[in-house]
Amino acid sequence: MDITTILSKRYAGSEWTLDGDEYAGLTWLSDTAKPTEAALSKVWASVQDEIAAEAKAKADAKLSTIDKLKALGLTVEEVQVAFGLSA
Repeated sequence: MDITTILSKRYAGSEWTLDGDEYAGLTWLSDTAKPTEAALSKVWASVQDEIAAEAKAKADAKLSTIDKLKALGLTVEEVQVAFGLSA
């Protein structure tokens, strides 16, 4: 479980510090209730799914853009240069 990622995704705007990678190192600075370790564990799978979906959407958008550039008549090499990819 990546506590930093969970807190960044699910508790954006909250203030906290994390000493190390363990829940014991979490210091909650916000006025709201500190989430329990069980609550963080419970949402970890959905946070991972969200991250994977975001990565897939980004990759799909890139492929769509490449396809559109190709449809406009750009060569594979021109598309690679436009995206900073090696030829």
